Amino acid sequence: MSENKEGIIVILSSPSGAGKTTLVKEISKRNSFQISISHTTRKPRSNETDGKDYYFISESEFKQLIDEDRFLEYAKVFKHYYGSSKDVVFKKLKNGESVIFDIDWQGTQQIINQKLNYKIFSIFILPPSRDELYNRLLNRDKNDEKIAKERMTQFNEDVLHWKDYDFAVINDDIGNCYKKIIHFIESGDNKKDPNYQKLISLHVGNLIN
Repeated sequence: MSENKEGIIVILSSPSGAGKTTLVKEISKRNSFQISISHTTRKPRSNETDGKDYYFISESEFKQLIDEDRFLEYAKVFKHYYGSSKDVVFKKLKNGESVIFDIDWQGTQQIINQKLNYKIFSIFILPPSRDELYNRLLNRDKNDEKIAKERMTQFNEDVLHWKDYDFAVINDDIGNCYKKIIHFIESGDNKKDPNYQKLISLHVGNLIN
């Protein structure tokens, strides 16, 4: 891999509906930050554009890219595949651009396990409450209770992966959450002190009980 240390990898993960996509878009407005646009086999939502939000492809096309080892990471989430192109990501990093990933815990583990020669900041976004998360899911999916309940069923498993990340933050206010993430990236303060860990652990406990 490149020894160019200018480009960094920033990974945001969260249970579905916790707000990571909005945060990724806000961070991408900063100089030298670029979003890693994932390939996916799911259908686009009404407000999504091919090539801007995702590369929407068929499942057979996706599996061909897997066979060709073209993904830095990929995962199957809620019956659909998502993956990040190696060529695109490494080109940006070598050019000194920082790349932001909007991916789940499976993809995060794949990237970290590759031991890349780039600095990686992994951040887990938590919702303020189960009720707020459910309301966000309903609003996002046009009041489709079936989809929202499906996401909530997966929530208890997904949220436990916060411990695998460098930093966890509660998204109770998008502006405040954004500031905490930027401070973490710029300072390298990973908040691994016992008091902070206890605070987040208690919050997660309240979310799953």
